[in-house]
Amino acid sequence: MKPIQFPENFLWGGATAANQCEGAYNEDGKGLSIQDIMPHGIKGEPTAEPTPDNMKLVAIDFYHHYKADIKLFAEMGFKVFRFSMAWSRIFPNGDDTTPNEKGLQFYDNVIAECEKYGIEPLVTISHYETPLNLAKEYDGWHSRKLIDFYLNFCKVLFARYKGRVKYWLTFNEINSILHSPLMSGGIMTPMDKLTQQDLYQAIHHELVASAKAVKLAHEMMPGAMVGCMILAMPTYPLTPNPDDVLAALKTEQKNYFFGDVQARGYYPKYLNDYLDEQGVHIQMKPGDEEALKNTVDFISFSYYVSACETTKPYIPSEGNLLGGAKNPYLKESEWGWQIDPVGLRVVLNEYYDRYQKPLFIVENGLGAVDKLVPDGKGSYTVHDDYRIDYMRRHLIEVGNALRDGVDIMGYTSWGCIDLVSASTAQLKKRYGFIYVDRNDDGTGTLERYKKDSFYWYQNVIKTNGVCLNEQG
Repeated sequence: MKPIQFPENFLWGGATAANQCEGAYNEDGKGLSIQDIMPHGIKGEPTAEPTPDNMKLVAIDFYHHYKADIKLFAEMGFKVFRFSMAWSRIFPNGDDTTPNEKGLQFYDNVIAECEKYGIEPLVTISHYETPLNLAKEYDGWHSRKLIDFYLNFCKVLFARYKGRVKYWLTFNEINSILHSPLMSGGIMTPMDKLTQQDLYQAIHHELVASAKAVKLAHEMMPGAMVGCMILAMPTYPLTPNPDDVLAALKTEQKNYFFGDVQARGYYPKYLNDYLDEQGVHIQMKPGDEEALKNTVDFISFSYYVSACETTKPYIPSEGNLLGGAKNPYLKESEWGWQIDPVGLRVVLNEYYDRYQKPLFIVENGLGAVDKLVPDGKGSYTVHDDYRIDYMRRHLIEVGNALRDGVDIMGYTSWGCIDLVSASTAQLKKRYGFIYVDRNDDGTGTLERYKKDSFYWYQNVIKTNGVCLNEQG
């Protein structure tokens, strides 16, 4: 077999989100976001106001450490750094008429640091950070008014960073709204009271907003590339029983349709049939169908786990918002997420066959409890062989997908530096190559320490993945 070979221009890097790393939740004119009232992640109840136990209020204080952190990313050899621009840092209430200059200046500074080291910024416009005011006053994306508020936000970003940011993502894990309407869509209506009609209408508003943002970006920033971002979780039939195969297909379609609309420019027939069965009638405004024809330039996605589907009773598996039946052939992480490197190759092949557009893996990583130990040189480190093994096996499958003929733009590992977990709001669930000394009780110095995986990933980037052939 031919050795794994990554393209010369392959974009190696890492990914973060503002709400999980920046902190400074009320500094320099920033307004509150939905994350500031979600101290326990996706499964906990939101609070009325920010509470001291919310780790995201300080997070890892990237807001004051960004220069040193980006310098560490550069030391690893990053070609690209994915981060989000907090909507409420720029428009504190979301529906403001003028932006907060100090918020814009912060991202000016972040981009300047990236430019200093030759790192391409990859900006997520909306990453689970709906301004709290938009959630409370409008019920988030349930309201069509959010389309205009979002496009106003986009307009400001595109005008400010034109020529400095080439790669953009419209919404993070847009399909996650099916499972977490508050975090993903800023919808305050509780899940048990949210009708299918209202949920899919909110989804329609997001899809129209995404398409209009693509058009706006192409008009304002010729040469810019705009992608959608999907939570990818391949679903296998638990058995060869045709009923299980069909159940897996139907589950996949619920996620596929988000990519189908954004990559193809229209609602697929299988979705329209499903909505009819559910009694859901999307209220299309004049121009919506035309707007959806503004398709994305590339498909980006997160990948952590796969799942199984069956029509019989099953043992459930944990996962990145989505779940399913437990796969008896796979091992699990400490948080019960089943580890399936081959599933990444499956996703890459399926998405490329389906869309024939470049793909970008913008999240992949292992959340684990890390132990900080002396490094014998007067400092500290983490011996995270488990993380290296996880990432090595996944990157080998990326290399195999390249051999399959898949067009892959790049790979940004999730949580290239430790940050607050979206699902559990914990810091002890660490993903990074860089350890941040902060604990779930709020203690810690915020000092940064390089883990063993820091040097491993540095070598992967330096050799453009050639070293994976030796390890595989």
